[in-house]
Amino acid sequence: MSYGQGEPQSQWDPWKPHSQQPWSSSGDDGTPDWAALAEASETRNKRRRLLFIGGGALATVAVGTAVAMAVVSANGGDDPQGGPSNLPASASLPGSDTATPSFAPTSAPPPLDPKDFISSAKKDTAPLSPDTLFPGTRLTMGETVYKKGTTADTKNCASAAGGTLPKILTANGCTRLIRVSYANGGIAVTVGVAVFDTEAQATKVKAQAVGKKNLVNPLPGKGIKNFCDAAICRTTTNAYGRYAYFTISGFTSGKNVTTKDTKVFAAGDDLQNFTFNQIHRRGQAQASAAANQ
Repeated sequence: MSYGQGEPQSQWDPWKPHSQQPWSSSGDDGTPDWAALAEASETRNKRRRLLFIGGGALATVAVGTAVAMAVVSANGGDDPQGGPSNLPASASLPGSDTATPSFAPTSAPPPLDPKDFISSAKKDTAPLSPDTLFPGTRLTMGETVYKKGTTADTKNCASAAGGTLPKILTANGCTRLIRVSYANGGIAVTVGVAVFDTEAQATKVKAQAVGKKNLVNPLPGKGIKNFCDAAICRTTTNAYGRYAYFTISGFTSGKNVTTKDTKVFAAGDDLQNFTFNQIHRRGQAQASAAANQ
């Protein structure tokens, strides 16, 4: 076979079998073209490198796609924080346009005032007697114990008072005067509670009687000797609700009371405070009963 310029030169094809290569033709002298073989080998190596690079790129894309699909798949499941990720918009949620119910403000009624029940005869209807106001046979105030003596109850208020007090009680409509006496050692105290129809009447009696020689008559008996018949004694005047209440305290020995006799003053104060508390408790009991009806 001639390799002149007039005939095209045959090239070795690495992808053809050996029997089809140029040197295997009938006119060939059997000697391979080594330059062509080297060139073909280089071409084949380049193709392989391109195939490897292309395959690696495809593998990288495939791995990236798989990872992305895994992430999407994971996000499509339940939210690890407990909240679903595929909820519709709030506007399309069922019941989202339902108005929030509103309730009118409510408040408990104010508690009933005990004083309201002891300020008027119309509301102050609980049983009243010396024993309901002053129960028991003795009274303990702090560390002092007073023995209870006799009691008295009269509708003739003027008959149980002295000085100008009878006139004041009558003029203001006193309907009842309850008395009780207590003693501790040689000191005795009588408490007098005058009852009126209204708080205004009782308040007026207090204003007219305080600071003057107006007194409730002392009440001896049941182990308590006569006291304050002629001797100077200590007196108090006060009012709460429709009740005006008075105390007279002194020595059962007949001795005059002076400002130095602090025990006499303390005894009068104890009985005055106890009387106030008993009247207030009367109001509390009636207020509680009315609230539970």
